[in-house]
Amino acid sequence: MMRLLHIAFVLFILFLFVPTEMNGQSVRQSFLLEKNWRFFQGEVADGEQTTLDDKNWKNVTVPHDWAIAGPFDRAHDLQDVAVTQNGEKKATVKTGRTGGLPYVGVGWYRTKFDAPQFDPSSKRVVLKFDGAMSEARVYVNGKEACFWPYGYNAFHFDVTELLHKDGRNNTVAVRLENKAQSSRWYPGAGLYRNVHVIVTEKIHMPVWGAHITTPFVSDSLASVKLETTLEHADGKSVRMVTAILNAEGRVVAQKENEQKLNYGKAFVQNFEVLKPALWSPEQPNLYRASTQVYVDGKLMDSFETRFGIREVRIIADRGFMLNGKIRKFQGVCNHHDLGPLGAAVNVSALRYQLQLLKDMGCDAVRTAHNMPAPELVSLCDELGLMMMIEPFDEWDIAKCKSGYHRFFADWAERDMVNMIHHFRNNPSVVMWSIGNEVPTQCSADGYKVASFLQAICHREDPTRPVTCGMDQVSCVLENGFASLLDVPGLNYRTQRYEEAYSKLPQNIVLGSETASTVSSRGVYKFPVVKKDDMLYPDHQSTSYDMEYCSWSNLPDEDFALAEDHHWTMGQFVWTGFDYLGEPSPYDTDAWPNHSSMFGIIDLASIPKDRYYLYRSLWNKNEHTLHILPHWTWPDRVGQQTPVFVYTDYPSAELFINGKSQGKRSKNKHSLQERYRLMWMETRYEPGEIKVVAYDESGEPVAEKSVRTAGSPFRIKMETVHDSIAADGRSLAYIRVKAVDKQGNLCPHANGLVRFEVGGAGAFKALANGDPTNLESFEKPQMHLFNGQLTLIVQAGEKSGSIRIKAKSTGLKEGLFTVQAY
Repeated sequence: MMRLLHIAFVLFILFLFVPTEMNGQSVRQSFLLEKNWRFFQGEVADGEQTTLDDKNWKNVTVPHDWAIAGPFDRAHDLQDVAVTQNGEKKATVKTGRTGGLPYVGVGWYRTKFDAPQFDPSSKRVVLKFDGAMSEARVYVNGKEACFWPYGYNAFHFDVTELLHKDGRNNTVAVRLENKAQSSRWYPGAGLYRNVHVIVTEKIHMPVWGAHITTPFVSDSLASVKLETTLEHADGKSVRMVTAILNAEGRVVAQKENEQKLNYGKAFVQNFEVLKPALWSPEQPNLYRASTQVYVDGKLMDSFETRFGIREVRIIADRGFMLNGKIRKFQGVCNHHDLGPLGAAVNVSALRYQLQLLKDMGCDAVRTAHNMPAPELVSLCDELGLMMMIEPFDEWDIAKCKSGYHRFFADWAERDMVNMIHHFRNNPSVVMWSIGNEVPTQCSADGYKVASFLQAICHREDPTRPVTCGMDQVSCVLENGFASLLDVPGLNYRTQRYEEAYSKLPQNIVLGSETASTVSSRGVYKFPVVKKDDMLYPDHQSTSYDMEYCSWSNLPDEDFALAEDHHWTMGQFVWTGFDYLGEPSPYDTDAWPNHSSMFGIIDLASIPKDRYYLYRSLWNKNEHTLHILPHWTWPDRVGQQTPVFVYTDYPSAELFINGKSQGKRSKNKHSLQERYRLMWMETRYEPGEIKVVAYDESGEPVAEKSVRTAGSPFRIKMETVHDSIAADGRSLAYIRVKAVDKQGNLCPHANGLVRFEVGGAGAFKALANGDPTNLESFEKPQMHLFNGQLTLIVQAGEKSGSIRIKAKSTGLKEGLFTVQAY
């Protein structure tokens, strides 16, 4: 009998939570406006009118970044400014500050769509933009529907009354404008994030209307609270049926409640989940709340809300606690561009970036300095990366002549509310940041603005702490700005941490932005010395990881602070990836530099040596053993050529052509010796360098070798993406190398490589990681940079083989295949 009851219950649940329809049609439909957009770069008179002839406009697919195609030009972002956050007092000419790409100007987009089963008396239709760069004016059937100035934020609006009565052939037109000097980095241009159409019944859950919290969390029990806002339901008796499903799709809790809603009150349901699978970076367990809404016995809406069960707390003197355990952030800051893809969001590109970071041992991302794409947050939920989401780089006082300060007074609260509502159900989001190095931090009333923004966070989401990235330590310690924040975040200023800890009531310090060490992949400068603001004729920085900007520091200082002081909360390194713009230290009229050198990973998504320094401390699951530099130096025979080893092992021995150069052990004689093994006196001779690593008992446990390369012989291609989905969007990143006959990388090979891509996919982009390279990302040819570059191919919509051919003068051509399925 009990077995029959159990089967009946399971069948009942399955009946409730299958996709729901009314009158044979789904009650909620959502789809992307992706293909068949028309685009024109420049002003268009009456560009919103339905009668406009746009057949000669360019046909594009959204997401789309109109500026990434270039060309690069010094004149695109020439600025005469003083960068106050870098301590500059006098204006100087800056080049490449926004990537040297033509992002300034007006662009128009137009498309048409049908609203399915549209009936204006019973249906509602909403357009949702995940981001539009920038100052978006959206028109529907010739009438203005919305203005939203901030290019990084998502926004939505009801267009029901603007649609044709039959719901068909509706024209959407979008005017975007990027003003000169509106950004400090490359912002992108265009409809660079997704556009959604959402069709519902009149009574429905609006965009971001479901809010899930976990008021109590333990290993044995968790409480889950779902608050659902409904539109057009005032005075109605509403029945809501919700099931909580785990990652395997099994129902772990369910409720059916009926409530009468008035005054915009949310519909509240509470659940108990026994033995919850908690969300953490190590185990990113996710749940779904599947909900149906009934009024007068009729199904009005059906939706799912993904969430995680986890607890976040801040403890004085101890820092950040996740699920009852203290941990320190091993995080990075990232700008939003995807290197050669520009700002146009792509899920497989984001996934590849995050997987590289996870392998390094990274467990957190700060979205610097803007709201992220929802796809990034969703991936962090799935892969297990905590997030600090940050909306602003400036408040009411300008950093950029045409920056966000123009809109702050009227729009800051609206932008904050959208951001918080958008991401407050995502378990990866563990902290809000209200700004980055804002000049307001030093104004007498700056604390009032900070308090205003923090209060919005607390009102809209009382479950997460609030921080701000502060770089003017004297100001914020004296004027009360830092003391009012939940979490005081310091950008750099490592020498002020202990002072801040002793003076601030929170008794904690977060490294909200750290390091800003600079390096160029595969470039090594001699002699090897620790120094700031080093400039060279080739406009590169050394990959010995000993150079930094005047306002920043080397990674070792941040490692030591995290290890030595229980009150430090860890760090967010500037940056995980190189990005377009901010080419410090070559930003003062040092064209052609147009991309950063801060990245642990370069613009081509190739890890620099520094990647392995972080990995040796952060990745606790796998060993790291990495040697630098390369060992092909025909002009340095007999000259001093230091060798560094980045490893999690405590000691290692170096051999050159079989001769021991001595054993080194990590020690505290200096910060560098604490985290790196260094042989400073070694002299170059062609052949092989080998390192043997030893464990704590002095036993040899691993070894690695680097050999002198011969002449470049052939093109080699390799990828972790042997197969990708045939969905018209998925990408494969292919590492392209020049190697000798023995397969050794040729680190001085910089020849031009031409590509042919055919079959079930197409060429998408190229990048070589050189911050001075002015070759187009979108042409199928590029020079190698220190022997390597990255080819990106995109799948079509049919299964098959993507065939790739790479040719370079004097080298054996490379042939490669990726499967699309």
